[in-house]
Parts: sequence; C-alpha cells; structure tokens
Amino acid sequence: MNVRPGVEAAGLSDVGCQRENNEDSYLYWESADNEEFLRKGRLAIIADGMGGHEGGLEASRLAVETVRDVYDAGFRDDPQAMLIEGFAAAHVRIREYAERHPAFFGMGTTCTAVVVRGQQLYFAHIGDSRLYRMRDRRIERLTHDHSYVGRLVESGLVRAEDAEKHPQRHILTAALGAGLQLDVESAPAGLHVQEGDELLLCTDGLWGVVSEEELESALRSSPPAECCAALVKLARSRGGPDNITLQVLRVLRET
Repeated sequence: MNVRPGVEAAGLSDVGCQRENNEDSYLYWESADNEEFLRKGRLAIIADGMGGHEGGLEASRLAVETVRDVYDAGFRDDPQAMLIEGFAAAHVRIREYAERHPAFFGMGTTCTAVVVRGQQLYFAHIGDSRLYRMRDRRIERLTHDHSYVGRLVESGLVRAEDAEKHPQRHILTAALGAGLQLDVESAPAGLHVQEGDELLLCTDGLWGVVSEEELESALRSSPPAECCAALVKLARSRGGPDNITLQVLRVLRET
C-alpha cells in the first residue's frame, strides 16, 4: 500500500479453515496526483462475493475495481455521491457479467467502501460486511447488516447479541448484482474522523466468530498490520468457517 502521511493502513485476506477458495476482495487507493488526492482523499473497499468460487470471486473483484474506477474518474466534488455512483455501476456490471455467463446466475457481493478526506468520513454499504469506528478506545458499528437476521434485530424479534450465532444470519436481503433495485446505505451528514480514530472494515468471516469486545481489544493493543494478523489468527482458531478479510485505518496527525 502507498499511503501518504496522516493515516496508517493495513489489510489482510485469508481463505479460512473450511473453504477451498477465497471469494473476498479488498482495496486501498489514493490518487497519485496531489491535487486529486486533496479533492478525493483516501478510499478503502471490502467485498464478500457469493455464487460459487468463480462467481463470488468475480463479483467481489468487479465491485472493488468498479467502485475504485468510478471514484477515480469522477469529477464531482462530492465523495458520497461518487461512492453511490460507483455502487450503481458495479451493480450493473455484475448483473451484465452474470447474463453473459449463465453458470454464474445468482452471483453477487457485499460491498463496504469508505472515504477519508481531511477530517470528513464518507461511506457506502450494502450486505453484511461491516464498518466500525473506534474512538476514545470504544468501538462503534457504523453500518447495518442487510440480512434476514438484521431485520429481525431491528424489529426486536432477535437480540443483537444473539444475531452473530443465528443459523440464518448469512441470508442477505441486499447485495450488489442481486435484484433490480439497489438499496445502498450511506454515511449520515457531518460524520467525521479525528486523530486517534481507527476504522475497521471486515467481512462476516471475522465478525461472525470474533466479538466486538475482542475487535475493540485488538484495535487498542496493536498497530494496524499487527492487528490484522492477530484478528485473522483468532478467527482461524475459532474454526475459520468462512473467508476472513479486513482493513484497518488509523488516523494520525498529518505532517
């Protein structure tokens, strides 16, 4: 990763212990042009594909590459709008790919994308990958799970602490490439980051077996690269039933 001063970033993806192939994808991007960097900031994306090895991997790859390409080429001075535009383009590309390759019918992917520009934080999200922010040593989840169990939690039928172990937690209600309508969650106005904040993007291969308290403890105790390695090791020690992918961004004082 080429990362300018102001952020320490790391990412890691692991196949886990029970899968033969890794259908997750992730990406960190900054414009090589200094003026464009000031206008667009830093982009981090994570995606968890579905639809079999080739279909899931292709869907997640298309998602991260398309969002990056649209964001890079965008001319609007509105990171939030460019992220949503990137999600829309990825949704179409994945659907078109599935139409050209009938064996991949049903392919799709979660996607969570974050932009840090100065002290402002923007994100777009669909599916059940997650974005957390840790501030003052306390972790907070910023995204909602677009899943059947997520709906049960929001309706009060399932307790949040029971959701991670629910047998139907992997049933998604929204994903890139799935269905005609695209329901993207986006950052609320005024969301920001400050020195010392840490952002964690992760797929359900991590949060499904590692508690929020354990995520918080790892973020507190280690720099991003060591944190990624420690959390992957912990998820694998719990059986690693799914692919495990995460990115950690620590906000530093800009020099």
